[in-house]
Amino acid sequence: MKTSEKNSSSNHKLLIYQLLVRLFGNQNTTNKYYGSIEENGCGKFNDINDRALQEIRKMSFSHVWFTGIIEHATMTDYSYYGIKRDDPDVVKGRAGSPYAVKDYYDVDPDLAVNVTERMQEFEALLKRTHENGLKAIIDFIPNHVARTYQSDAKPAGVSDIGEDDDTSKGFSPQNDFYYLPGKQFWVPGDVNAGGDDFKSNLKDGMFSEFPAKATGNDVFYEAPSINDWYETIKLNYGINYLNGGQTYFDPVPPLWFKLKNILLFWAAKGVDGFRCDMVEMVPVPFWGWIIMQVKEAYPEVIFIAEAYNPQVYKQYVFEGKFDYLYDKVGLYDTLKKLICNSYGANVYEIREQWQHQHNGFTDHMLRFLENHDEVRIASAHFAKDAWLAAPALVVMATISTGPVMIYNGQEVGEPAEGTTGFSSSDGRTSIFDYCSVPEHQKWFNNGKMDDAKLSVNQKYLRSFYNNLLFITANNKAITHGKFYDLLYLNDQERGFNQMIYPFLRYKDENRLLIITNFNRYPVQLQVKFPEDLLNRFSLAANENHVFTDLLSKNQFSSINLFEGLDVALPEGSGVILSF
Repeated sequence: MKTSEKNSSSNHKLLIYQLLVRLFGNQNTTNKYYGSIEENGCGKFNDINDRALQEIRKMSFSHVWFTGIIEHATMTDYSYYGIKRDDPDVVKGRAGSPYAVKDYYDVDPDLAVNVTERMQEFEALLKRTHENGLKAIIDFIPNHVARTYQSDAKPAGVSDIGEDDDTSKGFSPQNDFYYLPGKQFWVPGDVNAGGDDFKSNLKDGMFSEFPAKATGNDVFYEAPSINDWYETIKLNYGINYLNGGQTYFDPVPPLWFKLKNILLFWAAKGVDGFRCDMVEMVPVPFWGWIIMQVKEAYPEVIFIAEAYNPQVYKQYVFEGKFDYLYDKVGLYDTLKKLICNSYGANVYEIREQWQHQHNGFTDHMLRFLENHDEVRIASAHFAKDAWLAAPALVVMATISTGPVMIYNGQEVGEPAEGTTGFSSSDGRTSIFDYCSVPEHQKWFNNGKMDDAKLSVNQKYLRSFYNNLLFITANNKAITHGKFYDLLYLNDQERGFNQMIYPFLRYKDENRLLIITNFNRYPVQLQVKFPEDLLNRFSLAANENHVFTDLLSKNQFSSINLFEGLDVALPEGSGVILSF
């Protein structure tokens, strides 16, 4: 089957901008190793002002994923404000992981100018976001919480997670956590990183938890390692992992209702969507239940799944009821190999990914090349040069009606060099430390948010992202159109090879020929079209047809489309030809 006949929903194609609030507005350039919030600074809710949101909207984004909103465990002491202090032994990095939630009904005090009014400042951000034509997504982390979890902000009459547990039982369907009765939790022995002054003042290895609880990454042992999610505890959805994985979903376990109340709490504040962390570590029946429960009250709220097993993607869409899934183990991995010119990389894998997904759920796949978990494109651990990803960006953005996501700093080629503390020098911007995003800071420019401090190369790169995203958001062939693969028609005799991918997107009179060249050299192509499609388009054979590249405005023409179209492509490039 060469073409997808499935139309997308009437919803506009989602373009999502992910930003870590802690980093977005931080203008401090110190970046001291394991530096405190006072030394290295921290972005605030208020930094994401009208100007910032307007600039994001100008790039055609429809949604902002505000990462790190919910209050999580941290080494910064907020006990003065009535917030219980966390034990540094079970906090990763000085700032702490946004994925070790310590209070699901509160926001991170780091992000507030006035800590006592932190929730009001977040609500004001939501209001600004909506007033600037954008929708807001936040994280939902359902598999685990911080070892120090305790809600001091929960509404009256709400039972806290773990509050009613019988800790004498390793497993009970009525418990929210898993326990190891009679066992003391042991802090990993090498957790005291950060230098002598740092560990002597903060980390002492004396954190106490008895009985020990199971660790977030399914470690049912009292002494997790430094490589485990030792700072978190696993939530219990009614699966007895201690006895062969038997399930107890009927009656619905208490935890399910507690998490439903949490999601409704945030939806009531105006949150438009939830990016759900590590969904495959949580049972599918829970997702089908809770998403329907939330959508009954808030039908427009969207749910995005961080998922990594292509064999069950369909299950999460049709049984789990997710709107969108990460396309990581699939298109991302394929594009990364092509960008890096890795051994065995070829565009036939793109076609295989599309063929695997096209039957009912390709429009549900969220495409990206960066996020907080993945290596930065411009880093030495990926492509080194942000421009090498240009053809992949064209494919990612235009291959389907599904959503597209860009990570804050990607559009200016942030390389994430060096280490700032818990996070190693691995090409990722740290989510654990108080630090900054240096190349993004140049654009932020003390709140001016302009190109004044960007290099010429960065200006061109940001302009490329602007143009591509505008086309992606506004051309009906991409937002609502069908797909037609041209790879099977075009071979070496026409100049094609395993690093060149051609396809069509079309809707009514909107027709796009999209070609990407992953080769590190220019190519000269003669593109062949299927006669049945040309006849369907009612294109006469003996007329001059002009193709205009929407990215560069360059034009190509053919006096007989049944014979083909000559196209010249530079190395590492892509064209979106309107005809």
